Amino acid sequence: MKPISLIQFLIEERRAGRINAELSLLIEVVARACKRIAVATNKGAIGGVLGEAGTGNIQGEAQKKLDVISNEILLEANAWGGQLAACASEEMEDPQPIPDMYPKGNHLLLFDPLDGSSNIDVNISVGTIFSVLRCPDGVTEARAEHFLQPGTTQLAAGYVVYGPATVFVLTFGHGTHEFTLDREVGSFTLSRRDIRIPEETGEFAINMSNQRHWEPPMQRYIGELLAGQEGPRGRDFNMRWVASMVADVHRIITRGGVFFYPLDAKIKSKGGKLRLMYEANPMAFIIEQAGGAATTGRERILDVQPSGLHQRVPVFLGSKKEIEVATHYHLQADSAQS
Repeated sequence: MKPISLIQFLIEERRAGRINAELSLLIEVVARACKRIAVATNKGAIGGVLGEAGTGNIQGEAQKKLDVISNEILLEANAWGGQLAACASEEMEDPQPIPDMYPKGNHLLLFDPLDGSSNIDVNISVGTIFSVLRCPDGVTEARAEHFLQPGTTQLAAGYVVYGPATVFVLTFGHGTHEFTLDREVGSFTLSRRDIRIPEETGEFAINMSNQRHWEPPMQRYIGELLAGQEGPRGRDFNMRWVASMVADVHRIITRGGVFFYPLDAKIKSKGGKLRLMYEANPMAFIIEQAGGAATTGRERILDVQPSGLHQRVPVFLGSKKEIEVATHYHLQADSAQS
């Protein structure tokens, strides 16, 4: 069977009426930018891209050189194409308007340019996450408030994993699809169409070093998994934790599993660890379109009404039945307290 390129796939989606030409071009631009990031990432130490940049992002986190490089690549690639009204990055406090010299489009792009960047220097998979929204009608100068749309309004979402292979996972709300970069040809090729995540799993991903800070329902749920065959679940579970969200989610997309970054005492005042607009919403969209579930532990992530561009939320996502159990424990604990 002849391989299907990303561009061919996008043309098919346009012909099927699922996306318009502007959105198709936008995805092509993002994919092209991610290929440049892949090249920079792959050079590692010999490319002079490792280590700290000596700056901090809006969250006060130290930026790696590749954080800054990846951010600049995505901003530059998307400035002139005419598909965007503005874009917003996890690395910047405010949205970046499209320069007046270029035509403006009807879309808003949000991205985490390099997720898992703390893993760059030790050569573990990192990635890019993005989300596309429609710019509200009549808006000529897109500002932060125009981005504050619930995840259900996303037109597209995707991520790229820079690992042994460079893999692009994409959804337009009609299934989740995977493309692998063919380095010899220089293009993304469809490698899996209509991915489905198993409803049940025996694998979970969580940062166990935070266990003492978790809420009681999270302690209960993970305690049951750790108890294995002798516990109330009656079977053994395996734990995996990469500490790059894209890598942990891609494992779930590939073979099932669940990923948790729950609320804990250290981050309660912030509302959570992961950013709703740049990480939780796009990943929730991708996971749901593959038959999985995504909640904050209390409500569906895609239903959350954003209150700020850099808002944080707890994240539970992956195989549906386990997410339902963990979410049920949190709601049950809440109702017992009320």
